[in-house]
Amino acid sequence: MIPTKKVESGNAPAAIGPYSQAIRAANTLYLSGQIGLDPKTGKLVDGGIEPETRQALENIKAVLFAAGLNLTSVVKTEVYLTDMNDFQKMNEIYATYFAEPYPARVTVAVKQLPKNAMVEIAAIAVKESNL
Repeated sequence: MIPTKKVESGNAPAAIGPYSQAIRAANTLYLSGQIGLDPKTGKLVDGGIEPETRQALENIKAVLFAAGLNLTSVVKTEVYLTDMNDFQKMNEIYATYFAEPYPARVTVAVKQLPKNAMVEIAAIAVKESNL
């Protein structure tokens, strides 16, 4: 069995089910999907796809920071949208968080997300040496 360690940040929403914010295995960090929950209130941010995308990415940043990493460590993301018509707006916000070379990414449409969120983003990050 590969040794793993749970990573948590008080600056990101607590898990709302039986999962961890992130798990590290060797030099790889696997981040659970984040929706646009405000970590202070536990409620979804108001305003639509742009603020939800921004908050989801801020939550990811907080978990990365707790593991000693940052957005430049992200090698892959998964984006789930409840409406593909929001793709362009989500993409505009997403592009302000990542720089070249951008992480590999998959974006898919789903019927529904927890808390009726419009977007959920998961990530995989890697550190050059063991975390």
